[in-house]
Amino acid sequence: MTALADELADRTGLGEAIAGGLFLGVATSLGGTVVSVTAAYDGHASLAYSNSIGGIAAQTAFLAIGDLAYRKANLEHAGAELANVFQSIVLIVLLTLPLIAVSLQEFAVLAVHPISLVIPVTYLGALVATRRLRENPMWVPVSTTYSRTDTPEQTSDRDGGTSMWRLLAVFLLLVVMMGTSGWVIAGVSVEAIGRFALSESLVGALATAVVTSLPELVTTLAAIRRGALQLAIGGIIGGNTFDTLFLTAADVFYRDGSLYHAVGLDSHFWTVVSILMTAILLAGLVLRQRAGPGRIGFESLAILLIYAGATTLQTTIGSG
Repeated sequence: MTALADELADRTGLGEAIAGGLFLGVATSLGGTVVSVTAAYDGHASLAYSNSIGGIAAQTAFLAIGDLAYRKANLEHAGAELANVFQSIVLIVLLTLPLIAVSLQEFAVLAVHPISLVIPVTYLGALVATRRLRENPMWVPVSTTYSRTDTPEQTSDRDGGTSMWRLLAVFLLLVVMMGTSGWVIAGVSVEAIGRFALSESLVGALATAVVTSLPELVTTLAAIRRGALQLAIGGIIGGNTFDTLFLTAADVFYRDGSLYHAVGLDSHFWTVVSILMTAILLAGLVLRQRAGPGRIGFESLAILLIYAGATTLQTTIGSG
């Protein structure tokens, strides 16, 4: 999928950062979408919510792992791209919307909270703005000896490569496989919750979220190995922004009222953690430290420590 997304980025002219979010981010998140929708439809609000937000936290941590794998310099320094900076800001905005919803009195129209309609509108508007940003950037990252730029390798079918339609067909086939896997994971997780008396929030944030986020880890490492650093970063950040749409889908399929008011503080805990991790990632993208401890940036170290600490707290609370 990484190779296909890299080539599609060149063929469509979108660039690695946008293509990473649009192709890799959306495709690798499909399994998680199916888990959240299935869980919400079955009335498991906390599982649906925690799977979405927990996936964002896990995928951000995976980007830090990718930084560990890239030994030449800090990944956020070498793969600087304005589109990824902007998408990180958008992600923070999208993550604050559920907190706004839960801070207000419960209100729903046809069992759907109005915030669930704001999220996709914001997401689509951000995609349009990101495309315009790439076409007419007002800020340009400083190029250094460690910078890796997005250089298209092939731009048309006439170059002798695989046709655009064949690329898309193979990509969509892989997407369907991921969606089917998500449906299976949802059934297994619900069964595990009932059989072992586990917390829905615990299973959602630390089990299904991590499992359905593994494609992001694999595609990130594969992109780094190909030298497509903007694609690696964009795939994670773009996948995270797409994951907020899980909340809209889950709220629509959850028929007992507002999804945001049906979950507990343990689920909203991961919303705050995800905002914190994204803000630190954004700081790293702007500061662009060339090398820190272990040749990774301060942001990667901080992200890993925060995720490990949050996981420990959630496990302790869930076990209690």
